[in-house]
Amino acid sequence: MSSIPLGVLDLVPVSSGSTAAKALHNSIDLARQTERFGYARYWFAEHHLNPGVAGTSPAVVLALTAAATSTIRLGAGAVQLGHRTALSTVEEFGLIDALHPGRLDLGLGRSGGKPPATSAAPTPTATPVVDGRAPNGLRIPPRFSYEHLLGSPRVALQRKLLQLPNAESQDYGEQIDDILALLAGTYRSADGIEAHVVPGEGADIQVWILGSSGGQSADVAGRNGLPFAANYHVSPGTVLEAAEGYRAAFQPSDVLDKPYVTVSADVVVAEDDETARELAAGYAPWVRSIRNAEGAIQYPTPEEARRHHWTDADRALVRDRTDTQFTGTPGRVADLLEQLQEATGADELLITTITHGHADRVRSYELLAEEWRRR
Repeated sequence: MSSIPLGVLDLVPVSSGSTAAKALHNSIDLARQTERFGYARYWFAEHHLNPGVAGTSPAVVLALTAAATSTIRLGAGAVQLGHRTALSTVEEFGLIDALHPGRLDLGLGRSGGKPPATSAAPTPTATPVVDGRAPNGLRIPPRFSYEHLLGSPRVALQRKLLQLPNAESQDYGEQIDDILALLAGTYRSADGIEAHVVPGEGADIQVWILGSSGGQSADVAGRNGLPFAANYHVSPGTVLEAAEGYRAAFQPSDVLDKPYVTVSADVVVAEDDETARELAAGYAPWVRSIRNAEGAIQYPTPEEARRHHWTDADRALVRDRTDTQFTGTPGRVADLLEQLQEATGADELLITTITHGHADRVRSYELLAEEWRRR
């Protein structure tokens, strides 16, 4: 499977007892290391009001990381367009590209934005899922519902703080069209006025769309002929729907003549299964803090994780994520990644790994890269 590239998705996690500054230094070091290990790309996510996540501005972190690396592609996974404009997005990435040309992936997500005018029912997948498994055995848990977060005061506060008073998010599809036009230098207002972004216009920036279902994001990516990233690590229950929806909507473009998909997975690798499980112990309470709208806590040590008191409701809240985290030896995890690739038809895989200790996280990526090259 070495013909299937591996990339990195980094949330810039803050470990318990550490600081955001240390997390940023660790992420930049991890980018250097994974460049050396042979990973194809390194993406930063965007999150806000999370005590345990320091990746608040992908563009800023990318600029710092670009100066510390030389060959690995760098990108956002993803810029949250719900509180941004097309112009500000193109300007930010245009500035980075001006100093580090030809290395940027601009991943765009609908998070925090205005939902589609109609809420479509889940799209049935062509791939049958029986007893929570795809035909090749990949675990596909039930779809997770985020309805309980809609009335969260913290979610409402985040939206209020990110947007100007009385501002409304632009329609996502229209916003993507504007970004593509600004990058290409073809933007015209309804009145016929041109807008030219310097730096930004003509930049060699690869635009990606990220999505967790077969809805608007998959459709926008497909009809624009753009590459698409499907999130198994965030929403494993809808990854097949997302990939199939994108391929069904795909129309060839100047960018791609056929669909191109990367699929994310949460992974922890160690020399033996027991050590990997120990390193991954903090994952469940960390996911719980996100899913109950507290905001991601600082990533706990295994000892701190074991002290957490679990209720049945807690376990149900995180089960789809913990059941689909790939942990173990390099061989075991590589087998699971091959299974994920086969089930989704992914052209790439995007690996996200969080451990409390930085050295353990670096070693996890190193072991996986070594195993992947052997296949």
